[in-house]
Amino acid sequence: MWDEFNIKTFPAETVVFRDGVFCPDLSTLKNTDFNKTYKKPIHIIYIGEISGKNRLDINISAKNQHVYLTMKIKNKKPAFLNIFIKNAGKNSDFRGHILLENKNNLSFDCMANHNESDTSILIKTKLLADKNSISKISGTAVIDKKAFNTSSDISFSAMADKTARIEFTPAQKISTIPKKANHSASIYQPNMIQIEYLRESGLSGTEVKETLKEAFINDFSLF
Repeated sequence: MWDEFNIKTFPAETVVFRDGVFCPDLSTLKNTDFNKTYKKPIHIIYIGEISGKNRLDINISAKNQHVYLTMKIKNKKPAFLNIFIKNAGKNSDFRGHILLENKNNLSFDCMANHNESDTSILIKTKLLADKNSISKISGTAVIDKKAFNTSSDISFSAMADKTARIEFTPAQKISTIPKKANHSASIYQPNMIQIEYLRESGLSGTEVKETLKEAFINDFSLF
C-alpha cells in the first residue's frame, strides 16, 4: 500500500486510515487521542478515496510529542472532510502534509486549536482541482490566551483546470501573541519558460502536463 500511494514511512507509531476507514491491522495505535508520550513520533496516514461526510479528530494532550499527518485523498463523488486538531501538550509539535485531488465537489475544513504554551501546528494543503470541479477549502487557527510561544502555519495552494471553481477561506483567532502565526493561499500556474523547456526536452503535451503536475505534488518543502 505504501508504494501504491507513494507514502514515505519512518520509525513511528502509526494510525492508518484507508478510504476514510480505520485500518487496525496496519496501525500500532488504536485511535488519535494521544494522552501519553511515546518514544517514537506518531504518524497518521490517511489515504484513498472518500465520498459523503468524513471527520478526523486529532487530540494531543501529552507533552513533548511529535505528530505527523500524511493525507492523500481523492473524490469522484461529492465529499466533505472535516479535520479537528487540538494541541494541548506542552512542547508538542504537529506537522501535516495534505494532498486533495478533487474530481467532483469537495469541501475541506481544518480547525487547528492551540490550547497550551509552546505548541506547534504546521499544515500544508495542496489541491489538484479537475475539470468542472468545485472546491471549498477552509482553515482556521485558534490560539488560546494561555497558549504562549506557539507556532502556527496553515497554507493552501492549488493547481487547477481552467474550468474549476475554488474558494479559499483562511482565518485566525488569536488571543495572545504567538511566536509565529502565518496563513497563505495561492494558485500555481506554470509559466511559458517552464513549458517550453519541457517541450524542447522532447516531451509531448500530455507528458508536459503530467510532469508539471508531479512537480507540484512533490514540492512539499519542510517548515
